[in-house]
Amino acid sequence: MTSKNPINTAQPEELTGAQILLKALAAEGVEVIFGYPGGQVLPIYDEIYRTKNITHILTRHEQGAVHAADGYARSTGKPGVCLATSGPGATNLVTGIANAYMDSVPIVAITGQVPSALLGRDSFQEADIVGITTPITKYSYLVKDVKDLARVIHEAFHIATTGRPGPVLIDIPKDITTEKTEFIYPPSLELPGYRLKSTVNLEQVNKAAEAIVKAKQPVLFVGGGVISSGASEEIGKLIELTDIPLTYSLMGKGAFPDNREQCLGMLGMHGTAYANYAAYESDLIFGIGVRFDDRVTGRLDTFGTQAKIIHIDIDPAEIGKNVQVDIPLAGDVKKVLQELNKVLENKGYRPAIEPWKQKIAEWKNKYPLKYETVPGVIKPQFVVEQIYAATNGEAYICTEVGQNQMWAAQYYSSLKPRNFITSGGLGTMGFGLPAAMGVQMAHPEAVVFNIAGDGSIQMNSQEFATIVQNKLPINVAILNNHTLGMVRQWQELFFDKHYSHTSMTGQPDFVKLADAYGAVGLRVEKPEDVRPALEEAISSPKAYILDFIIEADEKVYPMVPAGCSINNMLGR
Repeated sequence: MTSKNPINTAQPEELTGAQILLKALAAEGVEVIFGYPGGQVLPIYDEIYRTKNITHILTRHEQGAVHAADGYARSTGKPGVCLATSGPGATNLVTGIANAYMDSVPIVAITGQVPSALLGRDSFQEADIVGITTPITKYSYLVKDVKDLARVIHEAFHIATTGRPGPVLIDIPKDITTEKTEFIYPPSLELPGYRLKSTVNLEQVNKAAEAIVKAKQPVLFVGGGVISSGASEEIGKLIELTDIPLTYSLMGKGAFPDNREQCLGMLGMHGTAYANYAAYESDLIFGIGVRFDDRVTGRLDTFGTQAKIIHIDIDPAEIGKNVQVDIPLAGDVKKVLQELNKVLENKGYRPAIEPWKQKIAEWKNKYPLKYETVPGVIKPQFVVEQIYAATNGEAYICTEVGQNQMWAAQYYSSLKPRNFITSGGLGTMGFGLPAAMGVQMAHPEAVVFNIAGDGSIQMNSQEFATIVQNKLPINVAILNNHTLGMVRQWQELFFDKHYSHTSMTGQPDFVKLADAYGAVGLRVEKPEDVRPALEEAISSPKAYILDFIIEADEKVYPMVPAGCSINNMLGR
């Protein structure tokens, strides 16, 4: 493998480890680092002080730094970078690293470590971050020799961004950052244990094409792997060739435009009724870059029982992990779909599915996404719809986790990939606000919204300070029901209304909080004031906190109760 960023154009110069780190990051095209300084990374921060070509964003918590790097990566496709010191600084990254790992997001997390001579001695602010993060990273490095540092960084970026993307951690003892060696950026990589599948099994592709043309009730089910591989165009071509209805996982939102006729919206626990019915009655489920996780399948022994299942995934370990697969297609989604589309087009394969399309149209008409309007009451679904209308669907939408996340997924129509940023696999409350910082840094001219609940926004609300300091015009729409809404919904439906510790009556005044940080706060209590407030925020160069007061009893419907099949929905 050859370096994509050769920079060794002159005689090798002797540099410190910190200098090598910054030069290597620049060689990898890094433009921004999100981080928080501390004792063991002071040599690195001293070098950052001298550096002109990389911007450092000082977050208010290391968790904010890793989520910001995550948001940057999700919205650009480029690796996000975060930096923290040893011990608690490093362990504060753990939630964000796990979050990125679950959603296959490429980030490079750099941590300082106590000097090599103090390793393993329970030294001040020492933690075995490599051991801690091994299960939640693609790879973790402890750099033991400054001569290895440039190679390690080069490898880390390669591993994070190739194959199934994911986080890589580099732990650097302080003495490594101050020692000197000749800086030679490796012109090539030698990773004999890291092999990427580059070929497509054409025999399996032909089997898939034949299964598609024979199907009477097929459904495409796309996930985040489509977005990671940049395969939205190929999905569009597949739809053009077959006209098969498409549903998606939460991570697949944006892979195909929500406003197209073939799109059925999200599948699963809070998916649309017509998507769930379609998957339940399908005779062919074509999973593309998805994990078939439990939120989607519902009761596993009832999922796809009448269907032949085709599954494309870049990670062979995902195929057959949760559902039995009839036609496995291991490989990069984009490459496999290109071959499949060729076969379908060359052979003129097109399934005869008019009766199936008619049946789905009837479900769409009978069971649309809906909510009841009440005079004088702000409905959260209405707020999300108005954000879409006010931005023409062009905004980057970040979410927290809970009811706010599901309402956003249901009622904001994504028109292109990488503009709906959410924590899917780990479901991390507190993700949205710092992720929005990463998105806004990557897209300074874009309109960025974080749709939040009053519970989740308090998980990382300290990052309002980072937002204001860096003049990021992020809009935060809090759907404020004074409760942990999703947990309360479960308590009401399945625990006899035992609202155990879900009331948030002790929360701050979010308007005053905005003022305290130097942002603008607006409280909105009437439906007719929703749109003007959104338009004021969108047109302003300042950060806004919009506190929309909604009812605690509003629920997310449809809902598949845990342990039920996906055709068994409440509130359809």
